[in-house]
Amino acid sequence: MKEWVLILGCSTGHGGATAKKLAEAGYGIIGFHFDRGNIKREAEEFCKQLNEFNDGGTHFFNTNAASVEVMDEYLPKIQEITGGSTLKLLLHSIAFGTTTNFFGEKPVTQKQMEMTVHVMGTSLLYWVQKLYDVNLLAKGSRILGLTSEGNYVAMEGYGPVGIAKVALESITRQIGWELGEQGITANCIQAGVTPTRALTKISEQWEEWLEKTKKRNPMRRTTQPEDVANVVYLMLQPEADFINCSIVYTDGGEHRSGSF
Repeated sequence: MKEWVLILGCSTGHGGATAKKLAEAGYGIIGFHFDRGNIKREAEEFCKQLNEFNDGGTHFFNTNAASVEVMDEYLPKIQEITGGSTLKLLLHSIAFGTTTNFFGEKPVTQKQMEMTVHVMGTSLLYWVQKLYDVNLLAKGSRILGLTSEGNYVAMEGYGPVGIAKVALESITRQIGWELGEQGITANCIQAGVTPTRALTKISEQWEEWLEKTKKRNPMRRTTQPEDVANVVYLMLQPEADFINCSIVYTDGGEHRSGSF
């Protein structure tokens, strides 16, 4: 096996595209997803497909990766799979949270806010702490989180997720600052509006978002999960060793364009 990567949120969207890209490149894939019904069955088939790419080096676990108890339970299994070798990558691609406004008919509750910030933000920190403590992160390891334009732009129903993204960016920046001297880097990738299953949960107007984004984006298309996967792959190369505590924009210039 080339090297091992750990993807939190591996079955669809950016995480799924990254798993496919890296499996094709010979990386071992350890992935967590939390799916039910048809989506669960699709994830199982996807895992089989990836195993064909990397000679059986793909392991999926269908459980709540944001749970600290799950982290503790599966850490020994990760060590067993890798044989104690360090991870090349930890990618946080969990896309689950509350999408509602702060005020109105259904204002966000404290429980919803805390859940969203933990699942999409602070859970990354606890994973890094636990992986670091058992020497699964070392020189050359990359930590990547996925952020969005909602980290600095207010929009309908996106408040809780926007706060989670800000937390994720701050955590990633601090991790890179503290572990950088050991050759462990941490960055965020900011994708543009992307047609994923997660987008359909954010807004009922998601199709309109996509059409408006095509007009707004300088490259006249939306970001695709494969665009993000390609950048993740680039970030694993030795030439990216000095990129740290940063946001890598992967949106065709969308964040520099005027609002739609």
